[in-house]
Amino acid sequence: MMNNKDKILTLFFKNKLKMTEISEELKVSKQYVSRIVRNDERYTKEKERRKAENKEKQKNRVKRYIYQKRKKEQLERINANMEMQHIQASHELSSRKGINNRAFRNWNTGMYSYNYKTKEYRVKDKYKDKVSYAVPKKIKWK
Repeated sequence: MMNNKDKILTLFFKNKLKMTEISEELKVSKQYVSRIVRNDERYTKEKERRKAENKEKQKNRVKRYIYQKRKKEQLERINANMEMQHIQASHELSSRKGINNRAFRNWNTGMYSYNYKTKEYRVKDKYKDKVSYAVPKKIKWK
């Protein structure tokens, strides 16, 4: 049968428990556990190992925190941009005269190509037969 000293050393060095956890488990004072553990020759090596392990854990926590913070900020920027675009679109659509050609082109960039000679946007050939008569075929760009 193990005595208290052997139990304490086993729990600290093999099971990797903290001194407070050992004192609670064996119902002895923390000072008693500390005195026994510090008198063992393996203590300084174990202490350095635990310190290095905690340093690595802290480094990983900081990395996770920074990553999550940046991700949150990025989502906030995206949401702010989308809200501004929504407000702009609502404003343009609510005007009496309707949407202007430039706004339409900005919302449908994929269907237009720029002609450098005439300095205007034109509907791409693959869309010419598919677009409505109300869609501007040419948009002057100054």
